[in-house]
Amino acid sequence: MRLAPDRTIDRQLLDRGQHARIMIGIMGIMLFLTVLSAALGLGVTRAVGDLDRGFAGKLVVQLVEPDARLRDRRAAALVGRLKAMPGVRRVVEADRDRLAALLRPWLGDAGLDPDLPMPVLIDVEVPAERAEAVIAAARSVAAGIRVDRSAAWLAPVRRFLATLGAVAAGLVLVIAAAAAGVVLLVTRAGLDTHRDTIEVLHMLGSTDHQIARLFQRRIAFDTLLGGAAGAILALALIVLLQARLVQIGSGILGGTGLAPVDWALLILLPVAFALLATGAARIAVLRALAGQL
Repeated sequence: MRLAPDRTIDRQLLDRGQHARIMIGIMGIMLFLTVLSAALGLGVTRAVGDLDRGFAGKLVVQLVEPDARLRDRRAAALVGRLKAMPGVRRVVEADRDRLAALLRPWLGDAGLDPDLPMPVLIDVEVPAERAEAVIAAARSVAAGIRVDRSAAWLAPVRRFLATLGAVAAGLVLVIAAAAAGVVLLVTRAGLDTHRDTIEVLHMLGSTDHQIARLFQRRIAFDTLLGGAAGAILALALIVLLQARLVQIGSGILGGTGLAPVDWALLILLPVAFALLATGAARIAVLRALAGQL
């Protein structure tokens, strides 16, 4: 007849003393860093997606013509041509007085001289797949027309955000691997410390799987306890940082806010770490008992 170890033996195998407090503290620190890294990765991934959706089909058409009358005729023809194209959602010519005001810090009052040519800037918004057709149509109106893609201006920012997201994902994986390593060390230490107790359990008929479940329960509890504390602190910090980002009001940084599904994933991280720790403890116990006991 095989005897299932009870909760008293469970408490004896992994003492609730200093070692347990160290384990809980380590898991708390790891979950704190993991939640922050995951939030960073989710935020920048969402920001990259917003940049792709928001700027993929945005164009700036620039017309430079020294002759003011010819410039105005070509600008009117260009706006009419672009508005008539299928799929074009928005065509707006930039206000020239506003352009002059923007140039004043560099050119002074000379920038307002009517004899100086003022370029025509037209904002165009189209579906991304129609961008090339719109560019070709704009350039066919007059020679010297320049078309800039808004996405091209932000390409370095996008690459930086994508790299930052990859680094954050790498940090999560590294911390998870480190947590698994800590669990393995704690489990092996428990096996070595309570070898005699485990031998008695074997003589009483306990199986390796039953003993492994003792370690699994204790490791899962410690991981959940420490991980929940670390995750709560990290989530509070994330809420504070997100509130500060909203106050900044930047279009790019504002896209790093987290959606409800992102918050749900962050809240589930302590559970995921507990499952990881449970699996690592089980593997460590079964291998050690199979090879040594």
